[in-house]
Amino acid sequence: MDLPSFSFSTTAEEVATAFADRIAGKNVLITGTSINGLGFETARVIARHANLVILAGYSPERLQLSKDAIKQELPSANIRCLTLDLSSLAAVRVAATEVNEYPEPIHVLINNAAAAIAGFKLTVDGLESQMAVNHVGHFLLTALLYPRLLAAKTETFTPRVVFVSSLAHAYCTGVDLAALAHPTADAHDTWTAYYRSKAANILTVRELARRAAGALNAYSVHPGGIYTNITKKAESRAYMQSPVRRSVPSYSHPLPALDPAHAGYVDADGNPTPNPTVFKTLPQGAATTVVAAFDPRLEDKSGAYLADGAEDNASVAPHSTDPVMAEQLWALTEKIIGQPFVLA
Repeated sequence: MDLPSFSFSTTAEEVATAFADRIAGKNVLITGTSINGLGFETARVIARHANLVILAGYSPERLQLSKDAIKQELPSANIRCLTLDLSSLAAVRVAATEVNEYPEPIHVLINNAAAAIAGFKLTVDGLESQMAVNHVGHFLLTALLYPRLLAAKTETFTPRVVFVSSLAHAYCTGVDLAALAHPTADAHDTWTAYYRSKAANILTVRELARRAAGALNAYSVHPGGIYTNITKKAESRAYMQSPVRRSVPSYSHPLPALDPAHAGYVDADGNPTPNPTVFKTLPQGAATTVVAAFDPRLEDKSGAYLADGAEDNASVAPHSTDPVMAEQLWALTEKIIGQPFVLA
């Protein structure tokens, strides 16, 4: 069977249509599914073909709005809502317990949610909010749902875990383990915290792929620059308008240039600036996630990083491919959540 190639402009719906047979019968859980977000668009296109799509998010009201919007377009879609607050380890455990009581296995887990890019804030567990939501909460969720994922494995299907990361991981020098374990306001930089959390996603995927040894497949993706509801949040607005501070990348792969005339991501009116990235639409931004979740060409490439609908490991900074750092991050995160990630 000839499969299509994908690019910057490919939409999520185009990918889902190409892999409709692969999506059919599958149960997919997606975190961060509010309307006008990447997770919602991912859920919307998958719901057309899947057996079950589980919308996970911290707001029951927003979840219902998302469910209603999908059902209005696709009345036959099987949608289930799951209240999940990734900023609280206790809340993640409650949500995971609910999922583990479902009669259905989970074929694909898409860790898409992200915290607002805002000032220093500690969670109820004493973690910096971006690292808590983007990394630690998803790590715990994946660990707790591992049995439900394994239950989906057959001779012809291997369950998948997808982490939505970002090319922005390259704008830091790696994950600061000391800051993860003991965050402090005086050493905090908002953008650096975001970059580190995305580096942590890639490291986690690589270590998960290594440890799972084929029991499941894991991938990280760069969706592209997308104007989503995260960029519109009031708490994020000042940071999205301010000059973006970036560390010098530790490798030579070219990165998007920063135009001093358009230093922020949004202008004074909250609209996206033409720089420093080329923005994708939401349908284009969600495409690579759907590729990671269902493209059969990735079957023997667990641990890969994807961008623009294809494998793009060359774009990963060395600090996010370091196996020693991946193992150290894994061990520290297990210590933070208070339990091992058992892959048996």
